[in-house]
Amino acid sequence: MAPLTIGMVAGEPSGDALGSHLIEALRRHFPQARFTGIGGPRMQGAGFEALVPMEKLAVMGIVEVLRHLPEIVAIRRRIAAHFLRERPRLFIGIDAPDFNLGLELKLRAAGVPTAHYVSPTIWAWRAGRIRTIRRAVSKMLVLYPFEQALYERAQVPVAYVGHPLADQLATFPGMAAMREQLRLPAGGRIVALLPGSRVTELKRMADLFVAAAGGIAEAVPGVQFLVPFVSRETRDIFEAALYRHAGEALNVSMMFGHAHEAMAASDVVLAASGTATLEAALLKRPMVVTYKVVPLTVLVHRAFIRFPYAALPNILANAFIVPEFLHDEATPENLAQAVVNLLFDTVTRQRLEARFGSMLVELRRDASAAAAAALLPLLEGASA
Repeated sequence: MAPLTIGMVAGEPSGDALGSHLIEALRRHFPQARFTGIGGPRMQGAGFEALVPMEKLAVMGIVEVLRHLPEIVAIRRRIAAHFLRERPRLFIGIDAPDFNLGLELKLRAAGVPTAHYVSPTIWAWRAGRIRTIRRAVSKMLVLYPFEQALYERAQVPVAYVGHPLADQLATFPGMAAMREQLRLPAGGRIVALLPGSRVTELKRMADLFVAAAGGIAEAVPGVQFLVPFVSRETRDIFEAALYRHAGEALNVSMMFGHAHEAMAASDVVLAASGTATLEAALLKRPMVVTYKVVPLTVLVHRAFIRFPYAALPNILANAFIVPEFLHDEATPENLAQAVVNLLFDTVTRQRLEARFGSMLVELRRDASAAAAAALLPLLEGASA
């Protein structure tokens, strides 16, 4: 008998991480299952067969996507043809809604059950996508509790599964232990800088972060900066920014990987908006959030986005609990002042740490196991 086949598509590193944990959870129910589609190194490490490199889909920003649109459309056509021919028992689209929802529409119309893992931000903009989702998705798996009610009202089958990062970071060492592990001064002032993980992000953000660090250092003598990178190329871009701003005088420790360690050891995190802000919150670290995109993307976002927050901690709290500076407001002066304010405001830092602790409890649900369990009805009759 041919092995049970589950198709999957992940379009960026965060989806690759989610996919790898979900594969491991599903294998506990179906040890011989075959997983194939588009995924990154973590999914491949879990036994996933990649038909297309994930990097082909890892494009950020509206203008950037338009530039790569012909190639992305061709990839989706190829993957759809493959799955329509092979007919997996289940297809799971992991995030990447602009790519996956169209693919899920075709597959579900052809009789292939489909699931979508990570809700598109219908609560922030493009709320009309809920109609497409209703036709495309047999089951929606959501990471945040407020999303479940949105889908229930729209009569879309949904399961709130929590966030895998909450499971992963719940037992992560605290500040004192991490500073000892990294051989950092127990009483020093330390700021983690996370300007993004993609080359395109670093090209936009590196100078901003270095200039902000200079302002922080002027106000806080002896402050130390921890800057984790995912690749040599992103580190090179940041080092070039240091050179342009005479930042060699800053006390900067650059690290390959170890972003969680850098955040956990820090008094305050300065982060580009994205998953890093959720990670900082789950590590209970106070933060300042920023982001810049190309001007045309800003105009499009301002025309359509209706949600008042960008940072995930603010979205989850439904309040501005952490400062966020976007686009025109993302200046070195604003960022430096906000970080310095947090460094010297012990009461606010303690209040934030308590609020983030509550978020951790709410999001910790053994997400991968919960997601696998929610998908079992779609796999009924499959041989284990």
